[in-house]
Amino acid sequence: MKELSGLYPDARRIRLVQDNLNTHTGGSFYETFDGKTARSLVGRFEYHYTPKKASWLNMVEIELSALSENCPDRRIASTEELQSIMEIRVRQRNDSCAKIRWQFSTTDAREKFKRFYKK
Repeated sequence: MKELSGLYPDARRIRLVQDNLNTHTGGSFYETFDGKTARSLVGRFEYHYTPKKASWLNMVEIELSALSENCPDRRIASTEELQSIMEIRVRQRNDSCAKIRWQFSTTDAREKFKRFYKK
């Protein structure tokens, strides 16, 4: 987060969209950095949490999990090689029309999770 903050030195606020992991709070800065650094970082970030369920971030995590199940069991020599391997795996997954199967309808999801969305 300190490095991210350095990438945008002129930004008054950096908006973060993240899941609800217990370490994704301003308090984590105080566990990692000295007080002065932590205070300066906390003031730079604005947190936006995704709903705990039925979020696009969950879908991303599911896809990454599916890709990691097929990860090669060897050391990969370069970023380029990793990118090439992952592009092949993503293409295979897309070609197979893999889908995430939600357990309820969109209407049911909207009703159940409406408290998470601003009106």
